[in-house]
Amino acid sequence: MDFWARFLLAVLATWRVSHLLAREDGPGRLILRLRRALGDGAMGHLLDCFKCLSLWVAAPFACFVTLDPLSLLVTWLAASGAAILLEEAIRGAVVIERLPSAAEEEHDDDLLRTRPDERH
Repeated sequence: MDFWARFLLAVLATWRVSHLLAREDGPGRLILRLRRALGDGAMGHLLDCFKCLSLWVAAPFACFVTLDPLSLLVTWLAASGAAILLEEAIRGAVVIERLPSAAEEEHDDDLLRTRPDERH
């Protein structure tokens, strides 16, 4: 497998593992229980920060790409950076907003609605 294929796999694996640990409950809520057990300590804070976590998760995946020391360092940082970019792109793509109730709708568009006494 060439460098770019390995790098792409490393980025996707870094994102997946970081996302699982930082944003998901995991199978059987195992990751949630782990985060709760780690609490407010340094490891607990690490699991709360996707960017910090991706840096540590990327390290072993960078070894999958290359073992040359200088390339390893750059690949490690690049895999973490690419995973962060992917996370930011995905997080901004989905926005869930509360739908207004019928009572709120009536008051929000008063200028656009015809009042009963103004109908012709």
